Amino acid sequence: MKVLLINKYLYPRGGDAVSTITTGEILGERGHDVQFWGMSHPDNPEYEMSRHFVDHIDYSATSSFVDQLSATGKLLYSLEARKKLKKLLAEFRPDIVHLNNFAHQISPSILHVLKTEGIPSVMTMRDYKMVCPSYAMLDSGQPCQKCEHQQFSWCFRRKCVKGSAAKSALNTVEMYLHHKVLNIYKNIDCYISPSRFLKNKVKEMGFPFPVEHIFNCVNPKIYIPCYDSTSNEITFFGRLSHEKGLVTLINAVKSLDITLNIIGDGPQKPDLEQYILDNKINNVKLSGHMKGDELYSAIKRALFIVVPSEWYENNPRSVIEAFALGKPVIGSNIGGIPELIKEGKTGLLYEMGDIEGLRNKIAWFLDNRSRIPDMGRAGRKFVDDELNQTVHYEQLIKIYENVVKNAGCS
Repeated sequence: MKVLLINKYLYPRGGDAVSTITTGEILGERGHDVQFWGMSHPDNPEYEMSRHFVDHIDYSATSSFVDQLSATGKLLYSLEARKKLKKLLAEFRPDIVHLNNFAHQISPSILHVLKTEGIPSVMTMRDYKMVCPSYAMLDSGQPCQKCEHQQFSWCFRRKCVKGSAAKSALNTVEMYLHHKVLNIYKNIDCYISPSRFLKNKVKEMGFPFPVEHIFNCVNPKIYIPCYDSTSNEITFFGRLSHEKGLVTLINAVKSLDITLNIIGDGPQKPDLEQYILDNKINNVKLSGHMKGDELYSAIKRALFIVVPSEWYENNPRSVIEAFALGKPVIGSNIGGIPELIKEGKTGLLYEMGDIEGLRNKIAWFLDNRSRIPDMGRAGRKFVDDELNQTVHYEQLIKIYENVVKNAGCS
């Protein structure tokens, strides 16, 4: 089968990009003809179709008024993306297109191209963008469902996008244009959700299109587990941002005889540094961004991993990677996290934002260290049995085949 994978970022920048690249590897290893399409970027590896990529856009960068106006237009409807995708399709005619995160820098203008060309498509939802203008379903740091049934004006009224009226207004207009005026997302044949929670939540919010569920996956062969640790260290790894619950985690450990290693980078890092300094917290360290073997070694050194998210987390790769490396996980009982963490078997759950509850879970592990290896092995077995690439491929190719077959019958 010939497959075109689309994601705006095509280097390991975040979970959406990593999953897109991983999907390409899984398909390619099984004999499928795979091409990628997205946004130009200096960190991209070599891609055969890169001459057709859209120009790089950084909405956070300072630029001239003309550049900002041009970028805003592309966010709503990108003629550049339409034109370049058409050129790619003239060279590579896929049996199916698998979309991932293409909002803003590419825009859903490309869906009209796929429909006109008669090419079936699926989309993996990486967040709540289909029902929430700000992606995260948060209002002032708390889970929010005000925009259910396309009541997108709440985004502007509550300034949900970075506290900015202008940015919130733009995202609100974008949602009304794409969902109500153009109804452009009807052009996607099937949606894929990495968590049952996200699938159920978008349906609850009024999303009208078909959604199938497939967990994210990893290749267990590249993760060498370590079930025993002699360190006195626990670890968080991921993006440093408010919704990740890191202040809750820091407050939970500050009175415990344990070191917390926070690995990663992100917009909250300066605030966390200042918070640690102001509160004279001596058992928390910020280790910065890590990847590859350096990251895996740090995870394996830890007693266990903590995922203290305070938003509707989808299907966090951090939990899956921790399991693959033989580490149990303490996670907040929200979103898709409880679908991965089995209480008392592969980790522990606590109520989101509950500092005392999280502290008690950490303390339980410290008092029951002999249980850690067995829980780590159970997590690894979960990956080996259900979160591996073979299982993922079998579920994904079934969806592809059904979509292609149904498109041929229409």
